[in-house]
Amino acid sequence: MLATLRLLRVVIKWDIKSKLFLCSNLALLLRLSGQYAHGFLSSYLSKFYSPEGEAVATINMDDDVAVTEKLKKMQKFHGLRVTGKIDAETIAMMKRDRCGVPDVEQFTLNPGEPKWDRKNITYRIVSYTPDMHEFYVEKAIEAAFKVWSRAAPLEFKRVTDKVADIELSFQRGDHYDNSPFDGPGGTLAHAFQPGSNIGGDVHFDEDETWTAGGPQGHNLFIVAAHEIGHALGLSHSTDQGALMYPSYTYSDPRTFQLNQDDIDGIQTLYGKPDIPVKGPKTPEACAPSTTFDAVTTLRGEMLFFKGRYFWRKHFQSGVQLEFIGTFWPELPSGIQAAYENYETDNFLVFKGNKYWALNGYTIESGYPKSIYQLGFPNTVKRIDAAFSDPESGKTYFFVNEKYWRYDEIRQSMETGYPRLIAQDFKGVGKKIDAAIQQNGYIYFFRGRRVTQFDPRRKSVVPPIQKSNSWLNC
Repeated sequence: MLATLRLLRVVIKWDIKSKLFLCSNLALLLRLSGQYAHGFLSSYLSKFYSPEGEAVATINMDDDVAVTEKLKKMQKFHGLRVTGKIDAETIAMMKRDRCGVPDVEQFTLNPGEPKWDRKNITYRIVSYTPDMHEFYVEKAIEAAFKVWSRAAPLEFKRVTDKVADIELSFQRGDHYDNSPFDGPGGTLAHAFQPGSNIGGDVHFDEDETWTAGGPQGHNLFIVAAHEIGHALGLSHSTDQGALMYPSYTYSDPRTFQLNQDDIDGIQTLYGKPDIPVKGPKTPEACAPSTTFDAVTTLRGEMLFFKGRYFWRKHFQSGVQLEFIGTFWPELPSGIQAAYENYETDNFLVFKGNKYWALNGYTIESGYPKSIYQLGFPNTVKRIDAAFSDPESGKTYFFVNEKYWRYDEIRQSMETGYPRLIAQDFKGVGKKIDAAIQQNGYIYFFRGRRVTQFDPRRKSVVPPIQKSNSWLNC
């Protein structure tokens, strides 16, 4: 069973890097895993999608109606294709690190809207993890409470000498609350809705590796902020960009912003603070205002970057919204340009005067590097867009109204550049947001529009498309 578990985790990692590999091996994986796969799926569906707590005793992928309905409910909740069948995306979602609270409630409020009947709430750190100095544990927890006190008229006070409303502790395995932890990975923490006794308490899995800083290990601030949301009365959200989404996603604590969905939820419970607060909204693929920061191809897929997110588009699995931080925790949000390097089988992303080379979900060593190492003058402060021509090995970089051409084989900027965009790409316009080359054409993204350009005729091909049409809208 342990060997099967390791196999499952390895294949899921390869799904991130090469989804086609996972799709072709999923059936084999399930045949090899047998009892473990059935047990894992049964446990997951029973724990997170069976409000009455009934067990799913047998997994029959073909004709078990109960399991099919639970799979549909799970897929709908997470924005996956609703098929009621096990596929690569469903398994990958199930294997993500997540909260132990069930997902059965779709709205942000628990049944009956339980909440604290006061706005001055105490908390106590009952036990600490050896992974972090106590000072950093206390700071992470304090910062997590501040996330919610900024969004609603709540005051949190830490106490050390008496029982508090919200008690936080690190536990391992079965810790006698009818919700045992599962060891490293999987469920990282859980919390209980407001109430007496165990109500409002937060438990962290001590079998995890906790950290106060970067993406290695599990960031205590992010997990604590999510669980405190439960302790205040919030349930899980279907909004992927929300803090209260079931799966945890790393965000730099120094730049973290509470999503508007979370703000709406907590204010529904406790009202609005004296100082108005607004948060970012999760981008919607088919919204009329959808634009992209950068677009690139990657081994048969297309990636569309927007803020801290990107959409993955694949001809087999459709369009999925993902966090940049889920795949590349070290990358910043707001990628400004990207292109696939066919000479090295990786892709490059740019922000400001820095760029990173990515091989699947791994950032290559030695990065980020300065764009000036590519041959740009110091007057260039950022790259607006880029695309690479696989036949010639040339990469085109667009900056304001000009463009440069880089030779990937010689690894040098070509002489005679920059040139004016209007001179060589007539009708495209200035200030390109993103660009790609496909099927012999170049596509320029500018705001909500996409211009198709024929490099052989050196002319625009009508009609002008909408940007979100590339996301199957």
